Amino acid sequence: MSRISQTDPELTHRLSRRGMLGVAAGATAAALLGAAAAPATAATTAETAAGRGRPVLPPGRLGIQLYSLRDKVSTLGFAPVFAELEKYGYDEVEFAGYTQGSAGPITLAQLKRLARDHGLTPIGSHVGYYSSDPNAYTFAQNLTKVLDDAQALGLKHIGTAAGPFRYGSTVDAWKRAAEDFNAYGAAAKACGMKFYQHNHSDEFSFASDNPKVRLYDVLLTETDPDLVFLEMDIFWAYVGQFRFSTRPDGTPAPFEPLNYVLKRPHRYPLFHVKDGVSDPSNQFGYRMVDVGDGDIDYQRFISAVTRLRGERFAHHWQAEHDQPTESFTFARRSSEYLHSLREKC
Repeated sequence: MSRISQTDPELTHRLSRRGMLGVAAGATAAALLGAAAAPATAATTAETAAGRGRPVLPPGRLGIQLYSLRDKVSTLGFAPVFAELEKYGYDEVEFAGYTQGSAGPITLAQLKRLARDHGLTPIGSHVGYYSSDPNAYTFAQNLTKVLDDAQALGLKHIGTAAGPFRYGSTVDAWKRAAEDFNAYGAAAKACGMKFYQHNHSDEFSFASDNPKVRLYDVLLTETDPDLVFLEMDIFWAYVGQFRFSTRPDGTPAPFEPLNYVLKRPHRYPLFHVKDGVSDPSNQFGYRMVDVGDGDIDYQRFISAVTRLRGERFAHHWQAEHDQPTESFTFARRSSEYLHSLREKC
């Protein structure tokens, strides 16, 4: 059953202050696709406001990973997609490439302006780690170009969703990968940005030469905390918990993804907010669903991070779904759900 509540009054109020031109553009795109939902009535929002505490989600910190909307970008282009995201109350966008097969050519300057015109801040981007192609657009092959493009977009973060498996899965292999990441982090810092790595579940597996060592712990230990940051994909972290809470020899090795963040919150400026329904019969332990329809307790997770002293506005929360049934619907419902969460008194 969906845990998504009715439209949040704070979100409704905030959206009413946004530019009417952007809202109109979003409505046009929605009409073409039949993706937008009817707005809540004043009575509904008044009922929703009753008995609510402080929003769990800090204002101005909700983003979306544009990979979730790649079908819409490739058919409509960035402008209609950004108009919809503005309408749904998003503040930020994270790129998965700067064209994504967009309908029609677009420059970085145009992309930056489009985001700004729709009240969206480009917050980060995923770029490849390495490739055998010397001309590939990756950190290893074209670091200067990657950083120049990120600066042109005004990004504060530039990272990769590739795991640190370039040299293998031994402890020393991950130490070598950590050296790479430290170098990219130093270069990004010199350009006024933070380099980050986004996890999947395999990062929580064990070193092939020492099954007592979790590879993610090697990454944390061997990377410089002032140069290398993490974007925890919360869904994949809990998949990692399901898959790797027992060592290859059968001994227990439980861990809690949230505890990684609470011990070192400054290392996690970005998060992917992705939901799943628990399914032990699935090899991953979860079936991915829209945010708010699953079993991951986001009220608990986000509250625990934002309640830390000085951390409420230190993080950015990016909604994502790898294969949404309808991507605009996913984006709208995810925003509604996350804006509806309130602190427990």
